[in-house]
Amino acid sequence: MPTTQARKPEAIVIGAGIVGLCTAYHLLATGVSVTVIDPGAPGAECSSGNAGSIASGAVAPLAMPGVLKQAPRMLLDPTGPLYLPASYLLTVAPWMARFVAASRPARVAQIAQALHALLGDATTQHKAIAAKAGCRELIAETGQLHLYPDQASLEKDNAGWALKKQHGLDARHVTGEEIRALEPALGPIYQTGYYLPDQLWVREPQRYATVIAEHLKTRGVRFIRDRVQRLARDTSGWRVGAQSGDYCAVQVVVAAGAWSAQLLRPLGVKVPLETQRGYHLRFPHGGVELQRIVVLADRKVFMTPMQQGLRVAGTVEFGGLQRAPSSPRAQLLAAHAKAGLPGLDIRAATEWMGHRPCLPDSLPVIGELPGHTGLWCAFGHGHLGLTGSAGTGRLLALAMSGSVDAQRDLLPFSISRF
Repeated sequence: MPTTQARKPEAIVIGAGIVGLCTAYHLLATGVSVTVIDPGAPGAECSSGNAGSIASGAVAPLAMPGVLKQAPRMLLDPTGPLYLPASYLLTVAPWMARFVAASRPARVAQIAQALHALLGDATTQHKAIAAKAGCRELIAETGQLHLYPDQASLEKDNAGWALKKQHGLDARHVTGEEIRALEPALGPIYQTGYYLPDQLWVREPQRYATVIAEHLKTRGVRFIRDRVQRLARDTSGWRVGAQSGDYCAVQVVVAAGAWSAQLLRPLGVKVPLETQRGYHLRFPHGGVELQRIVVLADRKVFMTPMQQGLRVAGTVEFGGLQRAPSSPRAQLLAAHAKAGLPGLDIRAATEWMGHRPCLPDSLPVIGELPGHTGLWCAFGHGHLGLTGSAGTGRLLALAMSGSVDAQRDLLPFSISRF
């Protein structure tokens, strides 16, 4: 049982997802004693259920110019890639207003520049972390395929691809024949797209998080299974109140994903954090083979050949943290996957739903909270949590150690923008 008399760690990280783990990893490298607190096992939430993509070139925000014309049709179609139940409309309306405002061309350019600074070195950083943790084999370097059925559907995404290429993404156009040379299991419906040779992926995200956590434990990082409920100033720093008692530290990092806003609200800090509920299906005996991530870009669906079977991930559903998962929503992914992989056996699939922590401008909140010295944020990475985790941890650890350059680099991610 924790007591206020126990040795006080120099830093507490709230959240053992991949962002929290990478933050602990880099804090440890700066000589900081770290305790990680989470009610679940490391990587148990979105860090386990994502598509495994390390997309260093994913600098185009979700809100691109013209999104206002597309949003109503997309949001109200229960079979589409983006769904908003009518009962949640009033709750999410302020967030949606900010989302549309973020789609202005000038703002999109700023967001892309900030994302490039955060994500651009993700491949090198994740390789280094995996090598240190002893799981380099989990990082796959066969690239990614992003596909469309025809040129017209590809051209709908031209603005996003142009933005990514502007920031250095190596995107090589492929024809139908070239697509099936790379992935023979793909059906004839997909005739064009891009091959991204430099974009990595993780063969098993849960295993990746678990191995990193085990590595941190051997280096002295303390992991505590407890649910944090409140934060308060302490004479020497911060008091972290949890179900089992209180923990104290000079500095605290809130990396609790979609639950982060709940912890900050009692401090008078409001942040427009929403959960974009994502689903995946896993086909342990699908009967098809892929060599890389294949994205059915017109359907916003990722297909990843993981160690425990093919994972088909996608869809965005608004609905908050309490609404039960929708099995019909998850099962839509089976039909999408079958369109791309006609030979896929879709029987015996397992379902998963997780809460992606999303902010309306597609940028995470990273940095010290204004007016709350020693309280730091690292949440809201949306669909890019795995990709952005390494860069977030590195910049945050440097800023917490007093680096003026790192603190400047984090300015675009400050909560004060809201």
